[in-house]
Amino acid sequence: MTGAPVRRDGPAIALRTLKERSRSGRRAWSLPELDVPGADVSDAHRRRQTADLPEVSETDIVRHFTRLSQINYGVDTGFYPLGSCSMKYNPKVAETVAALAGFQRLHPHQPEETLQGALELLWRLERALCEITGMARATFQPPAGASGELTGLMIMRAFHTKNGNPRTKIIIPDSAHGTNPASVTLSGYRAVQVPSDRRGLVDLAALQGLVDGDVAGLMLTNPNTLGLFEEEIEGVAAAMHRVGALLYYDGANLNAIMGRARPGDMGFDIVHMNTHKTFATPHGGGGPGAGPVAVSARLEPFLPTPVVGFDEESGRYFWDHDRPDSIGRVHGFNGNFGVLVRAFAYVFGHGRDGLREVGERAVLNANYLARRVNDAYPLAFPGQPMHEFVATARSFRKYGVRAMDIAKRLIDLGFHPSTVYFPLIVEEAMMVEPTETESKETLDAFAEAMLQAAKEAEEHPDLLHDAPLTTPVRRLDEARAARQPKLRW
Repeated sequence: MTGAPVRRDGPAIALRTLKERSRSGRRAWSLPELDVPGADVSDAHRRRQTADLPEVSETDIVRHFTRLSQINYGVDTGFYPLGSCSMKYNPKVAETVAALAGFQRLHPHQPEETLQGALELLWRLERALCEITGMARATFQPPAGASGELTGLMIMRAFHTKNGNPRTKIIIPDSAHGTNPASVTLSGYRAVQVPSDRRGLVDLAALQGLVDGDVAGLMLTNPNTLGLFEEEIEGVAAAMHRVGALLYYDGANLNAIMGRARPGDMGFDIVHMNTHKTFATPHGGGGPGAGPVAVSARLEPFLPTPVVGFDEESGRYFWDHDRPDSIGRVHGFNGNFGVLVRAFAYVFGHGRDGLREVGERAVLNANYLARRVNDAYPLAFPGQPMHEFVATARSFRKYGVRAMDIAKRLIDLGFHPSTVYFPLIVEEAMMVEPTETESKETLDAFAEAMLQAAKEAEEHPDLLHDAPLTTPVRRLDEARAARQPKLRW
């Protein structure tokens, strides 16, 4: 089966920590003879006792970290069907380009005349992203999607303040990402929830009842978090613009419409993009990210400063700081450049036709997988999903099995589980996004694993209650782990 798990039932010594492997006097390193003058360290700065570090051989340390790498799960080793996360395979050509010395060794304080290639890259990438989204200008400063949300809301506030009415409320759907209400609160607004209708779309009648002159904007992704296209998006945009409010596009699901439809053409005024979701830059792990924000022409003056400028007469690129209405900086320098180089390689490597095919295949894969598992995991709402689908496992509750049990069993069957219990408005939600990078064989194997888990839920529910059985640790008390974390060994 594709995605088969690494065996973890080897000798116990293989699972020992470095501390447990430690034996006095062992070394995995050596230092050359000192070839510079020595310097004394004052008593005030000396350790009072030897650092309590593991003492291990080179063999021990190599085997330890190799073993950890084999246990770890990543996009290079297996399929991630995490809904809402767009866990694509990251093409290695983008890594190669980002590692080029001319990009890798740049310093943000270098003179502009030594940065012309890097500035041109940002200039060209900005134009490509604006073409994809239907916007006028963009900023690369936000270092993540959530930061992009906050940046977009700050731009929204600056716009309304400039017009004499900063307003107090932002409307968000009941199916929204959790970062949306958090960003609303951080930006000084009050979140107002609009319900979904029976189709899983924004209830337009309810929205019209919420809209007034104190609403600054609406945060929405399209397709929405249920994987469904907001069919009445033009009516939604008209309701907001009628009272002078703005429409903000959460770019989490841009992958589904890329090359087919543009947020700007739907009426959106602000768009943030997650480069790790849409353009396959590294995702997760606590590393640097990128959340570019693009805006319509009337909001361009409020973008963070500086933006990349271009002098046609001299052919020179430069940092444009002369922006009196700017919200100022939102990042220490000008964004996480290495991540943006990867996005540039992805965008221009695919080109116009390739990016369109990315969206088409993402939608095809999701619909194929949804049909394969529909008898056991029916869709939470009617209608055809886009790049992801939200199914429900509520039928298994009569056997004492919940979505979490299904997810844990999938680990034993060789797969990373899907997102569960989100969106919150779906009972026993299982949110699946296969992305465009997975083959039919992988999708079929995952579908068979989901169907096997469904059959086992009916015939052997205790098997699912005990899962996972093949991992180094068994099922954890996740609520307790969140409330009472052990942060030290």
